[in-house]
Amino acid sequence: MDLALLGLTFLVLTSVILYSGVKLSKYGDIIAEKSGLGRLWTGVILLAFVTSLPELVTGLSSVIVFQTPDIAAGDVFGSCVFNMLILALLDVFDRTSPVSSRVQQGHTLSASFGILLLAIVAVSIFLSHFQAGAFNALIWIGIYTPLIIFLYLIAMRLIYSYEKRSIAAFVKEKAEKLKYEKISKKSTYVKFSINALIVVIAAIFLPEVGKSIAEITGLGQTFVGNILIAISTSLPEVVVSIAALRIGAGDMAIGNLFGSNLFNIVIFAIDDVFFMKGPLLSFIEFSHIVPVLSAIIMMTIAVIGLTYRASKKPLFLAWDARGIVIVYILNLIILYMLR
Repeated sequence: MDLALLGLTFLVLTSVILYSGVKLSKYGDIIAEKSGLGRLWTGVILLAFVTSLPELVTGLSSVIVFQTPDIAAGDVFGSCVFNMLILALLDVFDRTSPVSSRVQQGHTLSASFGILLLAIVAVSIFLSHFQAGAFNALIWIGIYTPLIIFLYLIAMRLIYSYEKRSIAAFVKEKAEKLKYEKISKKSTYVKFSINALIVVIAAIFLPEVGKSIAEITGLGQTFVGNILIAISTSLPEVVVSIAALRIGAGDMAIGNLFGSNLFNIVIFAIDDVFFMKGPLLSFIEFSHIVPVLSAIIMMTIAVIGLTYRASKKPLFLAWDARGIVIVYILNLIILYMLR
């Protein structure tokens, strides 16, 4: 298959994921409304799961079917970096004030857990390449996998507790007119499931296409996984976050991005379980530590922005958004140099 046909195939698969991702987001929002969940919780849990389905399926197909661990790792870590770029670019769609100044500071909770999980991954990458024996204790998986899953469950519990304490805001939200009161739950669940299946089917083929592009172009699986595959599987996050921001649901938009990063690391742990050759981090290139560290820096900048809450943003982007964009560009440059 030549590069042109591969590029067309990649474009078609990406378009399918984008289209069904939009539908998934809509029906996920309907389910969220009918279940009575708060916006922060909805973004971190429901929408994050929905928009991370491509990463989940791509990762599993990479390690089970195609045996391409670098594609799986690159997709997860690259998606974490790209999600933070989306967070920064949300400022462009609102010219009044920085997005970070108008959302709940409770997002620092999910962001901080995301930084913690990414830090565990960064340390594990280092140890897996220089002290690999220390990570073979749990049959074929790394000891980082159960730790990641355990911390994720703690994060979900704490975020839920925080949302319960915000009961006043929740009551106010419930008092608003329902947007989807005429849509039945049964119809919503059916359409949600159909679009989820479409995303799954399209995402299954992405790793092989990415692998072929990497071989033909000579860019390498690490670069392709972190850039092409990560961007295509992150398109639902782009659509959901921009749409949520435009309807005034900034907390849902931000929660979706931080929640997606949390779930992405859990996806990596799931990939590790299904990769039977041994701890997944022992079979990937060391250069994956670059996007992991970049994501940590970008999320730290986001936490500072959420805490400081700047009131002005010259030339479309607040200072924190600019910092995130700069780190993303540096990440691309370094990955290209290391390809």
